[in-house]
Amino acid sequence: MSSGKGRAIAPATGKLGILLPGMGAVATTFIAGVEAIRSGLVKPVGSVTQTGTIRLGKRTEKRSPLVKDFVPLAELKDIEFAGWDCFPDNAYVAAKKAGVLHYEHLAALKPFLETVSPWPAVFDQNYVKKLQATHVKTGKTKMDLAEQVMADIESFRKAKNLARLVMVWCGSTEVYKKETAVHQTIEAFEQGLRDNDPDIAPSMIYAYAAIKMGIPYANGAPNLSADFPALIDLARKTGTPIGGKDFKTGQTLMKTILAPGLKARLLGVDGWFSTNILGNRDGEVLEDPDSFKTKEVSKLSVLDEILQPHLYPDLYGKIHHVVRINYYPPRGDNKEGWDNIDIFGWMGYPMQIKIDFLCRDSILAAPLVLDLALFFDLAKRAQMSGIQEWLSFYFKSPQVAPGLYPEHDLFIQLMKLKNTLRHLRGEDLITHLGLEYYD
Repeated sequence: MSSGKGRAIAPATGKLGILLPGMGAVATTFIAGVEAIRSGLVKPVGSVTQTGTIRLGKRTEKRSPLVKDFVPLAELKDIEFAGWDCFPDNAYVAAKKAGVLHYEHLAALKPFLETVSPWPAVFDQNYVKKLQATHVKTGKTKMDLAEQVMADIESFRKAKNLARLVMVWCGSTEVYKKETAVHQTIEAFEQGLRDNDPDIAPSMIYAYAAIKMGIPYANGAPNLSADFPALIDLARKTGTPIGGKDFKTGQTLMKTILAPGLKARLLGVDGWFSTNILGNRDGEVLEDPDSFKTKEVSKLSVLDEILQPHLYPDLYGKIHHVVRINYYPPRGDNKEGWDNIDIFGWMGYPMQIKIDFLCRDSILAAPLVLDLALFFDLAKRAQMSGIQEWLSFYFKSPQVAPGLYPEHDLFIQLMKLKNTLRHLRGEDLITHLGLEYYD
């Protein structure tokens, strides 16, 4: 039975603008996919918001509506796209160069994709060393650049008569950065923008522009971006949902599926060796050791948090966890991830698991962009400001409150997501206890 205590959620009336910093393989695959779904060419495979169901009440009640019928989400027909890129290619040209989509889809979607062209990007060669940008903004200060981004957003809002906006970062991985003094307060950060502080990365400028305008911001890369006190505080003040980091695709997706199973059965792990070959723009950017460091930190943290070696030192206290990414142009967007996992069981006897995942990175990421855009818009309409930990399901390195460890177990993350939706609509949370059936 429903508890009857839902949360007030503004209706999803009017058009939703989705802003995409970085209009490469992921963003163009996302845009093409949404238009293909709207045109009836394909089904929304991989999208929780479009295909997923949610159980309500007891199993005997047999209530499992579609997620999109349970919570008021924006409809695909009401979505408009815009974004920025350091290359001037429209979405059709960019998608063709990315090599993700087959000819028949590109041909069918060409008229629409050609209507989506990027604004010049905020770009800093020091943060993405492998790209030679040709389509960038100029300004005396980083505050000037932030104001230009806000002007782009406002012109888009007016031109398309938008009711709401969300921003999902789909750009490249920046070099590894830790917080400094400029990241501690919004006053220090805004002064840093005016002073061209070198510790303010391009992704932070986009995040600031969005949050300052009250636009939800989701970070699809492992960049620090909005994960520091100044922008977290600003998000609370402006009532803005924020979250990230790094779309959970490919190899890390497999880890968050498999590692919880090994831990559930209390099987030990001696080592987990992961390597990838990837030939898209992301792979090229990650050839730079400083950018790879950012990705490595995101990928390495997963096993520690799932397996909890401090609680199970005999099983997981001495894991040799290695992650490698190799840029290999012939592979394009079709990444191949190899995992060798050395495990042990009863009486310490060794066993091995081998995984060879021939995945399509952008095909896995595109439905995440859609779900995040729709769920972050829902959060905004439900007045849920600040970090949206309930959407950790979509990220390799979930943003959480300071001092709180992130939950990486995919199945716990999905339970958190669906229980949050139940809470919003006044339905009882699902505990899976089930004792009432046997009393």
